[in-house]
Amino acid sequence: MLVDGLGGQRAGPRSRKYIKNPPEVQGCFAVCSVNLKYSKEEGMAKNFYEVRDPIHTFIRMDKQERDVVDSRPVQRLRHIHHLAMSYLVYPGACHRRFEHSLGVMELAGRVYDIVTNSENLTDDLRSLFPELTNVDQRNYWRKVLRIAALCHDIGHMPFSHAAEGVLPNGFDHELLTKDLILSAEMKDIWRKDRPTLEEWDIAKLAIGPKKLPDVTFSDWETVLSEIIVGDAFGVDRMDYLLRDSWHAGVAYGRFDHHRLIDTLRILPPPGSSRKNGGSIEPSLGVEEGGIQSAEALLLARYFMYSQVYFHKSRKIYDIHLKDFLVDWLDGGNFKTDTESHLSLTDNEVLTAMRAAAKNPSAAGHVHADRIMNRKHFRRIYEYNSNDFAKNPLAGEKVFEALVSNFGEENVRFYSYNKSGGIHDFPVRLDTGDIVSSMQHSDVLKNIPPFKFFNIYINENHRTTANQFLNNSLEDILNIGEEQE
Repeated sequence: MLVDGLGGQRAGPRSRKYIKNPPEVQGCFAVCSVNLKYSKEEGMAKNFYEVRDPIHTFIRMDKQERDVVDSRPVQRLRHIHHLAMSYLVYPGACHRRFEHSLGVMELAGRVYDIVTNSENLTDDLRSLFPELTNVDQRNYWRKVLRIAALCHDIGHMPFSHAAEGVLPNGFDHELLTKDLILSAEMKDIWRKDRPTLEEWDIAKLAIGPKKLPDVTFSDWETVLSEIIVGDAFGVDRMDYLLRDSWHAGVAYGRFDHHRLIDTLRILPPPGSSRKNGGSIEPSLGVEEGGIQSAEALLLARYFMYSQVYFHKSRKIYDIHLKDFLVDWLDGGNFKTDTESHLSLTDNEVLTAMRAAAKNPSAAGHVHADRIMNRKHFRRIYEYNSNDFAKNPLAGEKVFEALVSNFGEENVRFYSYNKSGGIHDFPVRLDTGDIVSSMQHSDVLKNIPPFKFFNIYINENHRTTANQFLNNSLEDILNIGEEQE
């Protein structure tokens, strides 16, 4: 018989019965359901589970992975919104970190199976990575990779990235993820089933060398961590683009991830070829036939940032949320011990926010009222290439002028000015030569940087502030030039 998360009973071709799912898998918000496969002959549960998912159709896991799913750190992700308060702008964007983590695990397993397939390996790779020729090692690292992918986000604070700035100095969600993976509670799980797993192997793959600069990574561990958190082909990025796009109801994040994954390879640096040989510091790359899918992934990222992640109203809700948390939390920061982290989710924050919005004397009342009653600040100025050409400090000058005239409590700003990432990865041509993606792809060379500068004003001052800028903007920009 099958245990189905949809509940109820129905007669199928073989009179299969569907019954309500067990308590530990309820609450997926109709996004996923877990099916336990049973043996007809023995009536015993098999070591295999399925989860329905709108992005990947089915996500499969074994009992050891299911034990991790049932752990407190992973179950907590059911109550952490993936896109913070974006649901106030995109009503469908109510998805959580939980289903994203399941999706990352699924994609990590798919990529691992492709890049370690014997048909996709060279003698150089087999020599460099003995793990590829040992069946037990290959199976062990596949399990570590999938579980690391499942756990890569367990350190996120309530409302995900929007609350990252409320952590004490020196902390981020990656550090909290590491602490949770190494915790006694999770160590019991790593030792519970076979094969037993080393917690540091999981932590390194989940976080990667960039966020663990003091930890030594082997070349093999570096490549595997790249499968999860890599800048170019990390499955974390693949899943969040597809999932965020689907839930937000936009098409910007879609790309052919099936074709991309099928063409991923572990490749030596550009300049290597079948003629000159050699394999030094390999990384994830792509066959020439997959370059268009790689371009589509990175273009999807650019459009999702410009149209969804940096949407003007979404960002001001992030700012109001942060202001509320600073006022509401003891000391203005999240606590970073394991128990405090696990006990706090979006649910507790929203409960406190709703109460504070109704009580003028409550901590954070002003900010809670703005969020709950849609009194958020409105954008009054945004990045303008003409203004910034006249004065590179245009945004800062406008912000200072508005603060001077309307008060710091009535003005907020958000800025972001970074490249879209260096899209340089190895591409293996049909000739066998390895070249740089930046050399091979005109599309990747021309993806523009992310430039966002938004200034927001209290709606009560919006009309007056607009009049002020209309009359004074040129003077504000010229004053900045004269001071330089």
